[in-house]
Amino acid sequence: MTRREILQLGGATAAAQTLPQTKPNIIVLFADDMGYGDLSCYGHPNIQTPNLDRLANEGVRFTSGYAAASVCTPSRVGLLTGRYAKRAGLPNNLGPESLGGLPLSEITIAQQLKSQGYKTAAIGKWHIGHSPKEYLPTSRGFDQYLGLLYSNDMIPPWVKTDRPLHLWRNNDAIESVTDQSQLTERYTGEALNFIRNSSGNPFFLYLPYAMPHLPISAPASRRGRSRAGLYGDTIETLDWSAGQILNELKTRNIDNNTLVVFASDNGPWHDLPPRMLAQGVEPWHTGSKSLLRGAKGTTYEGGHRVPFLARWPGTIPGGRISSEMVSTLDFFPTFSAAAAAKVPTDRVYDGYNLLPTLKGQATSPRDNYKYFLGADLQAIRQGPWKYRQAGKNPPELFHLDFDPAEQYNVHDRNPHIAHSLASRLAADRVNI
Repeated sequence: MTRREILQLGGATAAAQTLPQTKPNIIVLFADDMGYGDLSCYGHPNIQTPNLDRLANEGVRFTSGYAAASVCTPSRVGLLTGRYAKRAGLPNNLGPESLGGLPLSEITIAQQLKSQGYKTAAIGKWHIGHSPKEYLPTSRGFDQYLGLLYSNDMIPPWVKTDRPLHLWRNNDAIESVTDQSQLTERYTGEALNFIRNSSGNPFFLYLPYAMPHLPISAPASRRGRSRAGLYGDTIETLDWSAGQILNELKTRNIDNNTLVVFASDNGPWHDLPPRMLAQGVEPWHTGSKSLLRGAKGTTYEGGHRVPFLARWPGTIPGGRISSEMVSTLDFFPTFSAAAAAKVPTDRVYDGYNLLPTLKGQATSPRDNYKYFLGADLQAIRQGPWKYRQAGKNPPELFHLDFDPAEQYNVHDRNPHIAHSLASRLAADRVNI
């Protein structure tokens, strides 16, 4: 598929005018395994991301933005439900042979927005349940779906399974995926088509990319461009995708009525298991955590702290860099508030409404964050303090304002703070 075909997918043409609408469009661009330092606006010296930098420059860039977990499935659960994955009943990763998924009693943000008249689409990696069909996206609030049902490495030789990797449209597998290099462009074309067909109605677009989860790839037309090698080409292709979507919003005159957020599901996949080093996958095909300690699959900052951008022209003041604590858990209440929808009162939510914070009118209501690894709550952040107790390892206390790299354990210097946070961690382990 050529880029011209992608951009003209569906034969839609841009409209100069749209009908006024009171509820904003909402777009979530969600990378997979992207490190905290992978974008040029977060300091990468060789990867060029002008479109995501534009999103940051025209909106707000958060330096303490957290994914809901440090691995794939529970992170997506937290984003879509506003609840820690253990509380929502799906704290661990799913595989190709998995049955069930996110409990059907859970309410997704797509269901919440659909009840407010939104058109909804999920395009990309699902990974919160695919069998039986009641767990597919089209049964969880999305009007349409195109994508992979789980991670792009869940095929031989990386994972022992007899199931081929398929691209799904709605409830059906439509083709076997043997060349992943076109996935980002394919998803982008589908997203543009959805935006074009939704003009005049509020819409929610959830675009969880397959990349840069291993095995990484980029289309032939974009390979060899980045000084950071194939990984850089992969990230810069995601940046191209973001640029196409931002340009489409402007072309269709809906830029000022669209909230766009960008984040990653967790940090980079460092310390790869030996099974991954096959078919051209190299140890350096993973991202940068910048100065942070740890990576994907850990409860150090490098696993949970991710790029986090938000843009809404005319509503979110541009050019801001904020150290306020925010999380993808906050998407559910924030999007609900933007759509004037009430958050259900029959369950506990772990997210907060960030609209006043995004608008620059208030500090973040989030003063704490909990670091889960599966169902194991290993750490808690309260303000600048982070207390970590993982297994039989000695307890750790870090002051993240002074020491975001978690180099200096100051547990013994601050016994009262350590004791207070240890007590709260113990209580949360029982109550969540």
